[in-house]
Amino acid sequence: MTAAVRRPTPLTLVSGGRAAEREAAIAQALPPNQPAAVILEGLADGNAILADLAEQVSPSPSFPLQLLRIAPGCLCCSGNLVLRVTLNRLLRHPPAHLFISLADATHIEQLRTWLTASPYDALLALQADIVLA
Repeated sequence: MTAAVRRPTPLTLVSGGRAAEREAAIAQALPPNQPAAVILEGLADGNAILADLAEQVSPSPSFPLQLLRIAPGCLCCSGNLVLRVTLNRLLRHPPAHLFISLADATHIEQLRTWLTASPYDALLALQADIVLA
């Protein structure tokens, strides 16, 4: 019996702009009719584009939208452990696409390096970033 080959989950990093702008960009980039997950860094700013969308889509077990929020703080520095635990849990049942929205992209290259190192190099396939002005 051969083990199933697991394909890496496409990952898009989203940075720049305000939280509502990043969420709108993610909503536009969500793959149609496929399960997706979004990790949002920072606090919500009162505009719940993705939360509203998740409520509409997630009742469908075939194409859920998972929203996970990580408290404010650099995901590369202070939020590294929280991000690692969140990713490990999420990747047990990987979505078709994963987005990570960064409130502060100061260390985006360090985060990218961390996400392309073991074990995530085999689990994730980094896509082109979405950078908002």
